[in-house]
Amino acid sequence: MHTHVFPAERAYEDHRAAAGPRDHSVPPVVEELKTLARARGLWNLFLPAVSGLSQLDYAGLAEITGWSMHLAPEATNGSAPDTGNMELLHLFGTDEQKKHWLVPLLAGEIRSAFSMTEKDVASSDATTIRTRIERDGDTYVINGRKWWTSGAADPRCAVLIVMGRTDPTAARHRQQSMILVPVGTPGVTILRDVPVFGRHDQHGHCEIVYDDVRVPAGNLLGAEGEGFAIAQARLGPGRIHHCMRALGAAERALALMTARAASRVAFGRPLAEQGVVRQQIAESRIAVDQARLLCRLAARAIDVHGNKAAGPYVSAAKVAVPRVTLDVVDRAIQVHGGAGVSDDVPLTAMYGWHRAMRIFDGPDEVHLRTIAKAELDRSAAPSSGDA
Repeated sequence: MHTHVFPAERAYEDHRAAAGPRDHSVPPVVEELKTLARARGLWNLFLPAVSGLSQLDYAGLAEITGWSMHLAPEATNGSAPDTGNMELLHLFGTDEQKKHWLVPLLAGEIRSAFSMTEKDVASSDATTIRTRIERDGDTYVINGRKWWTSGAADPRCAVLIVMGRTDPTAARHRQQSMILVPVGTPGVTILRDVPVFGRHDQHGHCEIVYDDVRVPAGNLLGAEGEGFAIAQARLGPGRIHHCMRALGAAERALALMTARAASRVAFGRPLAEQGVVRQQIAESRIAVDQARLLCRLAARAIDVHGNKAAGPYVSAAKVAVPRVTLDVVDRAIQVHGGAGVSDDVPLTAMYGWHRAMRIFDGPDEVHLRTIAKAELDRSAAPSSGDA
């Protein structure tokens, strides 16, 4: 990180500034870092079947990559949405699907996107999606409109995993399926890259129209009606990985805050000698350490009990960690003053992304409902007395 990644951030930002915010070309330094990381064995660490690491093992490593959220995760082939898509292909893909898509993804030769969210329905409830996936002989035909398809603007994006309805008459959680759609398939139209708080990320968050898109039946991921269950399998580890990286961002924000407080003089003394600033630093340290323990508890629960049983712990981390990260980043912005709301420091980008994190992969409200349900369902809860 110190020898290669942090020094590369300027080259990354310079390339993007010169190309323009709506240009999605890949800064050359990204591929350079990927080569360096792979040579050191820092590659595909997120996937236990490949790396041999548990989720708890990976937690600390993912946090470190979160210090440089645009560069380090991708440099180690551990950035979203590819990690979740690789997990899906690893768990549910056929041999042919793995050969065609998983192998080049694991090699970092291509990228991918996950196309589930729709503009006209409540994204927090995946059972309401309207996109249709209809069987027609040896093919499936896809019609629908998606947005927030992260990664689709990247020129290396080769495949989209699309979720849609194959049987609207089936039980509520058995109506959906997932299918692999090569980006260049006729009928796939990327309408635009949707900015996050006015910022266009290099890989993009796209609105896409699927108009009579026809792909072979062999592109179906899993079986018909398994889409909802597959989505949950994908989102479990993905959610906790986002939290791990968010902790790294919180640590960086805290480091920037303390450095600024120590170096900036106001009213005749360093900000670090102001009581209110010291309190902000102390509160941030406590909150980050608490959030880290909760995140690691969730990671351990996945390792020991599996994704489903760990759900309430993952939900707790998914709510708590972004909140803490936002609080710390906001304090860091305040200590930086005018510089904090500029792009001269990375705090505004960090704030925008982690504010969005309270919505993507399930909004806070859905995760709070999961946590409450788990508490209410506990059969061995101690009695509060006859009253």
